[in-house]
Amino acid sequence: METISSAATNDDPGDAYCETCPCRDVLDLVGSKWSVLVIGRLQEQPHRFGELNRAVPGITQKMLTQTLRRLEHDGLVKREVLGHMRPPRVEYSLTELGVTITEPLEAIRVWSEQYLPQVRAARRHHEAAEAALAETAAETTVSG
Repeated sequence: METISSAATNDDPGDAYCETCPCRDVLDLVGSKWSVLVIGRLQEQPHRFGELNRAVPGITQKMLTQTLRRLEHDGLVKREVLGHMRPPRVEYSLTELGVTITEPLEAIRVWSEQYLPQVRAARRHHEAAEAALAETAAETTVSG
């Protein structure tokens, strides 16, 4: 599991454009679609594992487990065993640090929903241009 280097203990904020900067691990984690969606759901309220699994359609139990472990390891999510309940249950919530990332991630989610039609149109245009180029190349090969 790739996580923030424990060797990076100083208070240097880092430089994401530096190849060896540990903050790239953070970008990898918070830039993951599953992390974005899990954090978004936990922003609403704490969830038990099964609730979270249903609240993020398409995520497998294995991926949800891995995502929650990484988010917990890096201090964004708190896993709390509620032993006073029978049977004991586990609840996940955002930590104070986790709350700090919700606004930027929400902006990314909103942007992706708002501009999805333009992105789809750009993809179709690109795919059509590639297909036309491939067709031209095939015709040149056949005739040449």
